[in-house]
Amino acid sequence: MRIFFSTLLLLALAGATLAYAERTKPSWYARLRYPLAYEHIIVGHARNYELDAALVAAVVYHESKFDADARSSSGAIGLMQVLPDTARGIAINTGGTRFRVEDLYDPEINVRYGSFYLRRLVRKYGDERLALAAYNAGQTNVDRWLARGGRIEFAETRDYVDDVLATRDVYARAFGGELDTG
Repeated sequence: MRIFFSTLLLLALAGATLAYAERTKPSWYARLRYPLAYEHIIVGHARNYELDAALVAAVVYHESKFDADARSSSGAIGLMQVLPDTARGIAINTGGTRFRVEDLYDPEINVRYGSFYLRRLVRKYGDERLALAAYNAGQTNVDRWLARGGRIEFAETRDYVDDVLATRDVYARAFGGELDTG
């Protein structure tokens, strides 16, 4: 009986510790819960496109969990889940001459195109929340929402925006030195 209560107490303590860590996200926990890869690529393109590297890392985390081979049911590819048609347009706008869909599996190209596109959205909307909403749900939807008063109408997109911004803050705290673009 004593072992049972000791085990129960230990499980309760472990559960409370995990709940506390999830709520407060201390650096050691955040580094375990929110991995970071390709930081040199993320920092380089964030600097180049005047973005917060922690924001780019958060987008990568939510889009692909840092899986360079990720492919969505809608056809988005790679770390930042860039659609091939969007990538073709970016390639043309940035002086590319030979775009191939397979290029989107290359982390360097994918993060460059995704960062370019995210920067363009931030400039267009002048607001990170709306830019992230457009990254997730498309510019047509955000333009329609703005015409109707500006509220993000898709619950899934509102959750995405909130999650990315919260994760950005976690990355900034836990990996600040590694994500410094200065």
